[in-house]
Amino acid sequence: MTMNFQIKYKDARARVGVLTTTHGRIRTPALMPVVHPGRQTMPVSEYGAEIVITNAYLIYKNQDLRERALEEGVHSLIDFPGPIVTDSGSFQLSTYGELEVTNPEIICFQEAIGTDIGTSLDIPTPPDVKRKRAEDDLVVTLERAREALELRGNLSLNSVVQGSTYPDLRSKCAQELAQMDFQAHPIGAVVPLMESYRYRELVEVVMASVEYLPQSRPRHLMGAGHPMVFALAVAMGCDLFDSAAYILYAQDGRLLMPSGTYKLENLVEMPCTCPVCSNHSPGELRSMDEDERTLLLAQHNLAISFAEIRMIRQAIVEGSLWELVEQRCRAHPYLLDGLRRLGAYQEGLESYDPPYKKSAFFYTGPESLMRPEVHRHWEKIKKLPRKEAVLLLSPVAKPYSQNLTHYLGVVHYRGDCEGVVEGKVPLQLAVVDVPFGVIPLELDQVYPLAQNETPTIMDRDAHHQVKEMVEEYLEGCETVLVEGELARKYQLELDEEATIINPLPLDTIDLERVRMIADYQFQAGAGRALFDGQVRVVKSRKTGKIRHLYQGEDLIATLRASDGVLVLAALGARRLHQYLPYPLNRVVVNEEAEPFAREGKSIFAKFVIDCDIDIHAQEEVLIVNSEDELLAFGKSILNGREIIDFQTGQAVKTRKGGL
Repeated sequence: MTMNFQIKYKDARARVGVLTTTHGRIRTPALMPVVHPGRQTMPVSEYGAEIVITNAYLIYKNQDLRERALEEGVHSLIDFPGPIVTDSGSFQLSTYGELEVTNPEIICFQEAIGTDIGTSLDIPTPPDVKRKRAEDDLVVTLERAREALELRGNLSLNSVVQGSTYPDLRSKCAQELAQMDFQAHPIGAVVPLMESYRYRELVEVVMASVEYLPQSRPRHLMGAGHPMVFALAVAMGCDLFDSAAYILYAQDGRLLMPSGTYKLENLVEMPCTCPVCSNHSPGELRSMDEDERTLLLAQHNLAISFAEIRMIRQAIVEGSLWELVEQRCRAHPYLLDGLRRLGAYQEGLESYDPPYKKSAFFYTGPESLMRPEVHRHWEKIKKLPRKEAVLLLSPVAKPYSQNLTHYLGVVHYRGDCEGVVEGKVPLQLAVVDVPFGVIPLELDQVYPLAQNETPTIMDRDAHHQVKEMVEEYLEGCETVLVEGELARKYQLELDEEATIINPLPLDTIDLERVRMIADYQFQAGAGRALFDGQVRVVKSRKTGKIRHLYQGEDLIATLRASDGVLVLAALGARRLHQYLPYPLNRVVVNEEAEPFAREGKSIFAKFVIDCDIDIHAQEEVLIVNSEDELLAFGKSILNGREIIDFQTGQAVKTRKGGL
């Protein structure tokens, strides 16, 4: 068994990874075109295929194909040099109800023909069956999975997550398979859901499965062949897709696009700039011989499908996958249902979503309110220390603190307004804006609070959510002042109205700013722990923004220009380690890795023995030994759950050792 999976980039629950097999490396997410072993029509590798899937059962039951595969190997049989996945015949079982092969026979056959990743013979339980049948089928699927492990020899194995449309059965199956030594996990029997546009239920099935599957194994959404569903599935954590859609749609005279499906008979213009669309008109294609036309349409369908996979990988690297998902899900009302259903899993998605990204947050509609960034910000804000009074202001150009200097005018208030005006009451300044609700001015340069764009005309969903955020934020505040226009806009119920005649200064104090950023980034109290005593603030000569923070001549931290977050120096790491209790923000390495960590070498997952399970990718982390001795610090590549589960690949990019 030679198979390895590593994560390189993350966004949402999506992963850009590298899957290594005996016959090569595959970039994931990846599309695996279905290659029929007896009648392949086109060399799919020429159109971007790095991995394919074929059917071991069809080979097994055809004497000529079986003999050739056993003699030459499956790679020679289908003329594909790269990695090959084989299905065990479950599709035929779901279609015809019976097979002329047993699980042991098909497992041994897949190993004999040189398959890279074989599949146990699961029971594909269709949607909507009675629970008793789903439970009984699941028992057989799991029994066969265990049997396959005993028989596989050197074969890397898939085992399919089943359970019909019962999320708890899907989760149970995933949990049990996770305890077994499989290399990948398809999520099966979902084609009927996609064919009937039941994307809401598809989301429930996928999320119930991926939540319990090991992070270190690729997940394969079986039969997902239409490019308009790829982005949503990838955001849920799917890494592989198999599809015969490229040829099946072509045979039916249909062209795939990320925005939907076009019928050739209705076209007056070709829909894209692929070679087929660039060199042929709809009329020319309609006048062709059927076989020639089908081949060309299949080429278009593959080109579009692989282009979409490439676009998704790029979006993950940039951190803009959510924008792409929202665009794609507007291709069909029921696909939008699926995206909205995914919003119910916001908290779980947040734990996998990196908090800092290369791309700005673009609000594309009400669904953007459900993104992990919004949930994360609000949960952090609620935990920050409060001042006695708060003044809420309407948004101006970003960064807000550079465009808000003084305030005078009408305010709606409750509490000690006079004390605020006279400067006797400590005042928290904050802006109310879409989609993040309440944004303290000290945080207005932290990602994504400054790095976001929203329409100037607010939709009702955004108005409603922001109003709820404001009302929740103001609960328990002793003194509240809200700019008059803002109070009217959100219909906030406050006791009094006053006019501020002497302008209130709206500037922020540098030390208070960096302390709040530390509290927001790590946890409440971290700001005082990091920046106590005489802290020297160094600003950029060009922008006037805070850049470096020193205690005497010792650097504590740098405020990163691109996203406004703190990057620790050695003194900062020591102070944070002293303040935060074990195991917060820690990655614990074994004795073997300890000297390498002290030298500043990066930490690989296989040397990690424990970590803070709530660590996100791209966060500042402390590297310690089993005695909680600080060895080094750096930036996490994976989140806490992934660090624990993976045995290969980089977990932390170390910034400095020798502490």
